[in-house]
Amino acid sequence: MPNSSSVSEFLLLAFADTRELQLLHFTLLLGIYLAALLGNGLILSAVACHHRLHTPMYFFLLNLALLDLGCISTTLPKAMANALWDTRAISYQGCAAQVFLFVFLIVSEFYVLTVMAYDRYVAICKPLHYGSLLGSRACAQMAAAAWGSGFLNAVLHTASTFSLPLCRGNALDQFFCEISQILKLSCSDAYLREVGPVVFSFSSAFVCFVFIVLSYMQIFRAVLRMPSCQGRHKAFSTCLPHLAVVFLTISTSIFAYLKPPSISSPYLDLVVAFLYSVVPPVLNPLIYSMRNQELKEALWRLMT
Repeated sequence: MPNSSSVSEFLLLAFADTRELQLLHFTLLLGIYLAALLGNGLILSAVACHHRLHTPMYFFLLNLALLDLGCISTTLPKAMANALWDTRAISYQGCAAQVFLFVFLIVSEFYVLTVMAYDRYVAICKPLHYGSLLGSRACAQMAAAAWGSGFLNAVLHTASTFSLPLCRGNALDQFFCEISQILKLSCSDAYLREVGPVVFSFSSAFVCFVFIVLSYMQIFRAVLRMPSCQGRHKAFSTCLPHLAVVFLTISTSIFAYLKPPSISSPYLDLVVAFLYSVVPPVLNPLIYSMRNQELKEALWRLMT
């Protein structure tokens, strides 16, 4: 049986066996990728070019768009190339780089979503202290902490995953190098090496999730006490999109890594991975722009 030293490449999951279906999948993935590039690119351009959007909320939204672009660019281009050129191979080094970048970006995105919940909490529950608590320096420090935490998680997971001996071949049942699929190739006794980083990541994610839930409990209490219907509408228009993005990201990620083995199947794993790695970068620009009047006006001025 091969071990990690003899594995020079991994074989990713093929979307289809026939050439026509492969080209169809390539076209669909290309359309999804271009939609993500367009949507997130427009948000980046709108926030960067319009001074009215130079606020903490839109600064964190700009960070989220950057992370979404990086996240989808880590997974989809390789899947599209494999579908176009009728291949499944990805090099050992390429797989390690893909794992590192994906974990770095997806974890950083979750921390940015947590910071965005804090931003909404201060803006609605402590508006008089907003300028002092969320100044430009504080925003830069929180964004740097989010990106740095993602980098630390990526180093831990990549090092622990690729130090495992692989004794069950090199075929991955996924369209990108997912950690859970690589662990299935490792020996059972070596599998425990990844427990530490997994426990660390999910513990920090649970703390962030509790923080987000508590923040929104306070936010909704404050919003329901607002006398102005227009004020309640504006508060909900900035909070509900963020809550929808958080729910989609957290629920699909937790299900992907904590679902019981009895319900695991290649088709289900593929769908869940697609939901947490591809769908959020495409939907986030729509979710944030549909209910945000300031962003819609900025995007309309940008396009016209």
